[in-house]
Amino acid sequence: MAAVPVYRWRLAPEGLATVRQLRAMNLRPGGQDVAAQIERPRRHYGPLVAYLYRIDAAKPVRPMTPAKWAALVKANAARRRCPECGRDAGYVIPTSLGMCATCAFPEEQRAA
Repeated sequence: MAAVPVYRWRLAPEGLATVRQLRAMNLRPGGQDVAAQIERPRRHYGPLVAYLYRIDAAKPVRPMTPAKWAALVKANAARRRCPECGRDAGYVIPTSLGMCATCAFPEEQRAA
């Protein structure tokens, strides 16, 4: 990748957008190279960098197919199923616990 122009925060020229900004316009980069980057200064850890893409070269977002919707429903259902008891917890199970609250804290459930 060739050297790209670097702009300071909020000083990028018109016609360039980040991936999030493109997505808000129902667009995607569509395989184009990074056109520029912006840097936001920070006290520690170096500058915060965001890549910019040309809006005129962006492509429309691909629509979700029925197979993709089905896969998404299945994946979200798996995130709600407790691996310990096998029940649907009714919420997405936190990765920090790795199981539903009933299985993670059985002593508190008995006291209630």
